[in-house]
Amino acid sequence: MLRALTSALRLPSPWRPREARGCAANPAAANREIQVCALAGPDQGITEILMNRPSACNALGNVFVSELLEALAQLREDRQVRVLIFRSGVKGVFCAGADLKEREQMSEAEVGVFVQRLRGLMNEIAAFPAPTIAAMDGFALGGGLELALACDLRVAAASSAVMGLIETTRGLLPGAGGTQRLPRCLGVALAKELIFTGRRLSGAQAQALGLVNHAVAQNEEGNAAYHRARALAQEILPQAPIAVQLGKVAIDRGTEVDIASGMAIEGICYAQNIPTRDRLEGMAAFREKRPPRFVGE
Repeated sequence: MLRALTSALRLPSPWRPREARGCAANPAAANREIQVCALAGPDQGITEILMNRPSACNALGNVFVSELLEALAQLREDRQVRVLIFRSGVKGVFCAGADLKEREQMSEAEVGVFVQRLRGLMNEIAAFPAPTIAAMDGFALGGGLELALACDLRVAAASSAVMGLIETTRGLLPGAGGTQRLPRCLGVALAKELIFTGRRLSGAQAQALGLVNHAVAQNEEGNAAYHRARALAQEILPQAPIAVQLGKVAIDRGTEVDIASGMAIEGICYAQNIPTRDRLEGMAAFREKRPPRFVGE
C-alpha cells in the first residue's frame, strides 16, 4: 500500500520557467476571456487568472472553459508560479455560473459531455500544484461558486459578494463538484441545507459558516477582495515552495482517508521534502538567524 501511495504522491518533474508576462504585454490577450498576469517586483511569484467575459457575467461557456483549461495546463509547468489568484475583470461579478443560453442549444448528450468537461476543469483547479485563491468581489453563483470551492482559499467582499449553489432553483443539480466539495468544506448537514434550498449568502454570512477564509468591506473600486487575496498571497510567497506544495498534497489526500492512512501520506510527503535544497536552506537560515532564500529545489 505504501509503495502505491508513494508513486501516487510523487512530485511532478521540475517546472520549466517561462518569461514573466502581464495582461498588457500582449495586445491580443485583451480579447481573450481568460487572461494570465504574472506580477513582478516584490509580488513576483504571484500569478493571476483574470476572468473577463463582461457580455455574459463570466458565465462558463465553451470558449471560457477552453481558455481556462489552456491557461492551467501552461501554468502547471511554470516554476515561477508560487500562488495563483482567480479574479474577475467584470465589476460586481466573480462568475455567474453556467452559460444557460449556450446550454439551451445543446442536446442532452452534449449537455452531459459539457458538464463532464466542467467537472474536469474544477478538478484541474483543485489539483493545481501551487496554492490557489479565489477573490470574489461579486456574484459567485452555481458553477461560479463551484469554481471557488475548487480553490484552496477564498476571499469575499462582505456585502457585495453573493454566492450559492442555486442549481436547484433552475431544475438542475450542481454538477461541477459542488455536491462533493461543499460538504467537505462545511459538513454534510449544512451543505444539504444550502443545496436543497438554493440559498444565497453574502460574503459575511459565508465567512460565518466557514465557506470563505476572509470577508472584507468593499471599496469604491469594487476590488477589496482581490486586494485581500493579494495580501494573503504575499504571506505565502516567502515560504518554502516545495514544503507548501507537499503540505497541500498531504492535506488534500489525507482528508479523504482514515487518519492512519493520512499519517502514512504525511510521512511520504515529508520524506520527499528531506533531500530538498530548500529544507537545508531553511535549517541554515534558522541557525544563522537570517531570512531564508528558497529556490524551489
